[in-house]
Amino acid sequence: MTLKDAQFEEKVASSFEETARALLGEGFSNLIVVMNQTKDIDQSGVMILRKMVYLCTTKLGILVVVTESDDFTEILENSNIADLLVLPTLEEAIDAVFMHDLENEFGAGDSDDDYDDDDYRGISELKEP
Repeated sequence: MTLKDAQFEEKVASSFEETARALLGEGFSNLIVVMNQTKDIDQSGVMILRKMVYLCTTKLGILVVVTESDDFTEILENSNIADLLVLPTLEEAIDAVFMHDLENEFGAGDSDDDYDDDDYRGISELKEP
């Protein structure tokens, strides 16, 4: 998604939320939002970004904001939106989504919690003499 508004305020934020929810409802779990023209965000924008990050993470995805502006990056970082990833280029955002999906794919089978003690019945521990 690309936002072309300088202010991520209530009206723009609610329109963004509507579009993002529609995409998540269609089965997407990752969202990349290009905000290169955005210079400021109000409290309603922060709340909606928090909500969308939460919805993405519940679907094992991520939300990435792309902005070339160091000032806007700082504003987003100061907003303390947990798990929001802010990157300077679309290419980096695409790579981040790809890596996140790979980590999810490979991480799904690595948990030792999948095994019960019964799985180890009949296996003895080697003890050194």
